[in-house]
Amino acid sequence: MRILAIGSGGVGTSAALIAKRREFFELWVCADYDLNRSQALADRVADQRFVAARIDAANTSEITDMCRQHGITHVLNVIDPRYVMPIFDGAFAAGANYLDTAMSLSRPHPTLPHEQVGVMLGDEQFAKAGEWQDAGLLALCGVGVEPGLSDIFARYAADHLFSEIDEIGIRDGANLSVAGYDFAPSFSIWTTIEECLNPPVIWESDKGWFTTAPFSEPEVFEFPEGIGPVECVNVEHEEVLLVPRWIKCKRVTFKYGLGDEFIDVLKTLHKLGLDSTTPVNVKGVPISPRDLVAAALPDPATLGDKMSGKTCAGTWVTGQGLDGKPKSVYLYHVLDNDWSMREYGVQAVVWQTAMNPVIALELLATKAWHGSGVLGPEAFDALKYLDLMESGYGQKFGLRIDY
Repeated sequence: MRILAIGSGGVGTSAALIAKRREFFELWVCADYDLNRSQALADRVADQRFVAARIDAANTSEITDMCRQHGITHVLNVIDPRYVMPIFDGAFAAGANYLDTAMSLSRPHPTLPHEQVGVMLGDEQFAKAGEWQDAGLLALCGVGVEPGLSDIFARYAADHLFSEIDEIGIRDGANLSVAGYDFAPSFSIWTTIEECLNPPVIWESDKGWFTTAPFSEPEVFEFPEGIGPVECVNVEHEEVLLVPRWIKCKRVTFKYGLGDEFIDVLKTLHKLGLDSTTPVNVKGVPISPRDLVAAALPDPATLGDKMSGKTCAGTWVTGQGLDGKPKSVYLYHVLDNDWSMREYGVQAVVWQTAMNPVIALELLATKAWHGSGVLGPEAFDALKYLDLMESGYGQKFGLRIDY
């Protein structure tokens, strides 16, 4: 397996450091628009299988050319989702398989954004599913932690714990704090603004996909391993667009524990127009307000030594158990920032995201997973994934049975 990993930021760095400890690939190209950053990553990994390259992720032909130059078999997209389609198309043109941790961007309904869907997350990718299928190529989409591991948990629950599922609800919470900052997101603020201020999507078997207002339906969810109760709200996320395509259930939701302060900041950015991606003229220089916000805040990848606490990604499932009785479970993965910093020198949120595409790549390399077309993680055998996650990567998942 020969991998082109596009993006040498927090997730790209973590993925390379995790992959270094595995033997399933022969080449890993660390690619970034900033050659100094990709070279610094290759030097940090210090493994002859890793090389650095400069790439423009918005340039489809450049991606195709680099795939051909290095004989790439799999392209791993680990940068923000605005570059999904050029990378997706560039990989296809080169005859390479493709993986990402976030799908193509959505566009709200023009007149009823909080009631009806417009262009949904991943629509542009799924529109090309037939081409990938005909070419015998695989685009494995949404294989980070959320989406990704959360979808694996949904598949596992459907196959091994339930005879009938009422709701699959992704619930994400943390008790992370960053010393020395009044406001410092632990993940890309560009992506956070995108998913939190867009209309959240909900799926129900009798209605299909529909939208609601941002931050709607607040609920307090009890997170495990000392994190405790966190208020979670509806957020737009890929799981709601992926899970119903492969798993039979009655309802799918995604709720994120943001906290009142974080929500207030996002609402203020929106009121001021600072969430916009349309450039404005600042003394003769066109600048995207959202890019300016991202540049003004600390890089999440650099905050690990100032962070403390745990992050939890999980899937809450209700319905009927295999015995026909009502059942409610929460499948989850918790990561302590102290551990990820000690073991890898990276903060917990980016490490937890990066672990999952590396596991998926290894499953594809060994043929434990195989397929073609545009597929989500829930299209594959969850048990093979969770077994490798524990045996090969030392990460166990939790299963809380509520009843």
